[in-house]
Amino acid sequence: MTTVLLIDVQKDFHPGGSLAIPTADADALRTATFITNNTPSISRIVVTLDSHQKLDIAHPCFWTDGTDGKHPDPFTLISTEDVKSGKWIPRKDLKHPPNSPFVDSAILGQGGEVPENLHHHSNEDGSTTTKLDIVAYCIEYTRRLESKGRFQLCIWPEHCIIGSEGHTVVDVIMDAIRDWSDETGGNVEWVLKGQNNLTESYSALSAEVPISEDTSFNYDLLDSLKKDTNKLVICGQALSHCVNYTVRDIVEHWPKHEIGKLTVLSDCASSVPGFEEAGEKFVSDMKEVGVNVETSEMFQC
Repeated sequence: MTTVLLIDVQKDFHPGGSLAIPTADADALRTATFITNNTPSISRIVVTLDSHQKLDIAHPCFWTDGTDGKHPDPFTLISTEDVKSGKWIPRKDLKHPPNSPFVDSAILGQGGEVPENLHHHSNEDGSTTTKLDIVAYCIEYTRRLESKGRFQLCIWPEHCIIGSEGHTVVDVIMDAIRDWSDETGGNVEWVLKGQNNLTESYSALSAEVPISEDTSFNYDLLDSLKKDTNKLVICGQALSHCVNYTVRDIVEHWPKHEIGKLTVLSDCASSVPGFEEAGEKFVSDMKEVGVNVETSEMFQC
């Protein structure tokens, strides 16, 4: 049984979108052709969707500079020292969902000691309310990102805003998966990631810094990908980021003697411009651990 995992094949990552990858349309056409040509052999299709609010920690409007209130330009890097010094200031009027705070201290604490000043517990009128200190949080968040050694916080153009046109699946792939569903009787399975404003989710399995139950490692998804799967085929956008870190998480938790079940379609994914080296290293690392890296024409379901 072959499962196809399509990662973030959304319009905002395609030409005309807000975070466009120039070669994504060609990737999508090859992906759709692959699905159409192999429909009888594909038992499941799982689609992840990058899903953001406007006030995401990696979007410009979350931050202002310490001088005249300007937002950072896309692709600005924000370090822990930038937050400490006030070079970049997080917005302090961020509203938390009722009865569902963005940050669960117990879960944040699983990744290290929680700063004592992360929450305030009193008001000027003498009453007691627990409030997140957003500056203290952003200092801790950027510190944890940097300690992982992957990257600093990168500000992206606003993208994949929930409900927007850019959040939807690119047409050619949407047509192919609809046809697959119609022909096989199978339902496409949808996985949303990135809804929490205060952490990033490059991997479909876990946020970069888990801060709540829904940003913790998704063992249910991992287990479902393992179940009744002889071949797991993965592609999407972007090779340098969400494909990269999703596959790395899968490999880390996949039985070592079954790594050969995993295949990345190299001609159905591209790197974000300027991050090609990250994509190349990912492909090299996956080949080294035994993941198959093949073109969509060569792969046999």
